[in-house]
Amino acid sequence: MKPLSALPPAVVRGLLGVFTDIDDTLTSEGRLPAAAYAALERLYEAGLAVVPITGRPAGWCDMVARFWPVAGVVGENGAFYFRYDGGARRMLRRFVATEAERAENRVRLAALAEAIPRQVPGAAVSADQLYREADLAIDVCEDVPPLPPAAVARIVALFEAAGATAKVSSIHVNGWFGAYDKLSMTRVFVRDVLGLDLDAAKERFVFCGDSPNDAPMFGFFPYACGVANVRDFEGRLSAAPAFVAPSRGGAGFVEIAEAILAARGAS
Repeated sequence: MKPLSALPPAVVRGLLGVFTDIDDTLTSEGRLPAAAYAALERLYEAGLAVVPITGRPAGWCDMVARFWPVAGVVGENGAFYFRYDGGARRMLRRFVATEAERAENRVRLAALAEAIPRQVPGAAVSADQLYREADLAIDVCEDVPPLPPAAVARIVALFEAAGATAKVSSIHVNGWFGAYDKLSMTRVFVRDVLGLDLDAAKERFVFCGDSPNDAPMFGFFPYACGVANVRDFEGRLSAAPAFVAPSRGGAGFVEIAEAILAARGAS
């Protein structure tokens, strides 16, 4: 992982978009700093396709797509994308699974929502679960005391034993039924909304993140950037970002945004 200062200005000048995680990338200590939101808006106003790629639930993503300065949002670790068409005053929603499949999967996830906290002391179903369409979020440090790595690993194992995919974020372990992740739905979003083949255009996007569930994005995008707290997961990332900002959380995102805007003459 190279310092953010090594991000090549020539590459930045050719960027088409910025993808970013939300929790502990845009946020700091569970809050969205004004400076991070302002940086997001400046990137958007500079003509870049700004897209949050998050594990947060559909209910939250509806609000983000509607009110934030973004081209759209990928949520629940790739279960869907939402895009608000302001001209038509219409929310566009695309899911991996059908409504019937999601309903069936929620029954299976409900059983895990009872079993996992019972088998892993200190774990709890996330407070935002009510607003989810496709996954189960187990809280490991957001509203509960931080669980030790062995407990987090046990949660992952319980999901996988039930045939679910499990990914660890900075605050949750998310589990779902289906072969998708943040990257797979980002590909769909870029094709549908931007009219591009992401595999051919990956050098023209930067992804910003901080935790293991961002690893597919870190591994795919050659100019992926981490905020400094990504180093908390060294040794637990299947792929790491190419560049790392000096600061943690929202302050690190601001540094990444400022580097991009400066290189593009939009600072």
